[in-house]
Amino acid sequence: MGILSNKITKEELKPGDHIYSWRRAYIYAHHGIYIGDGKVIHFTRGADQEIGTGTFLDTIFSSSYPDSSDTPCPICGNQASANGVILSCIDCFLAGGELHIFIYNVSPLIFLAQARGGTCTLAKSDPFEDVLHRAEYLLENGFGVYNLFKNNCEDFAIYCKTGFLLFSSVNVGRGGQTASFLAAATSVASSPLRFLTTSFSGLSAVGLVSYCVSRLVSDIGVRRDVKKIPVEILISRSQ
Repeated sequence: MGILSNKITKEELKPGDHIYSWRRAYIYAHHGIYIGDGKVIHFTRGADQEIGTGTFLDTIFSSSYPDSSDTPCPICGNQASANGVILSCIDCFLAGGELHIFIYNVSPLIFLAQARGGTCTLAKSDPFEDVLHRAEYLLENGFGVYNLFKNNCEDFAIYCKTGFLLFSSVNVGRGGQTASFLAAATSVASSPLRFLTTSFSGLSAVGLVSYCVSRLVSDIGVRRDVKKIPVEILISRSQ
């Protein structure tokens, strides 16, 4: 794993890998679980579906796929309106983007060295057989309603890898991507350290420290409001 990039080639992929691809000029990333034979199971929303915010974010965080006017994939067909947990070929999943791997069981230093959230975690991954079982089970049974902040594609992939679910009533999902966005938005305003300085450089330093701390304590690998839930129980509770 590189500090600046987790980019890999298709030839390096192994079943059970948590992969992602950046979208919209690196504004956000789309995540999924590679199951082998060039196929990916991932959680998405259709082009005509909202993402659970009811704001302009519904426009920015668009579908993971090209517009329906594009030539349909000979393997997957036209998945522009696909919604929920779906199976795609690796090329449709990437949608023209580059392939990256999400890293598990990293050290706190490596975690903080990654400038963007949603690329690694301190949590350990379960064996690939468990990962594939969860992904394939959710492909058949769904993963609930897509919500940008509480139930998104990264949350899906992390659950498949770890089996962890949050049980706190106040949360922003399991993924580091949305936690990173919220940490950046509130890093200075919510920190009591802001009262120690009024200079621009001082506020920038305060913001950086607050951002790093917020990202670290939000990581599923250190949180205490998580439980490992078997996928069969997860589905039975949602029915």
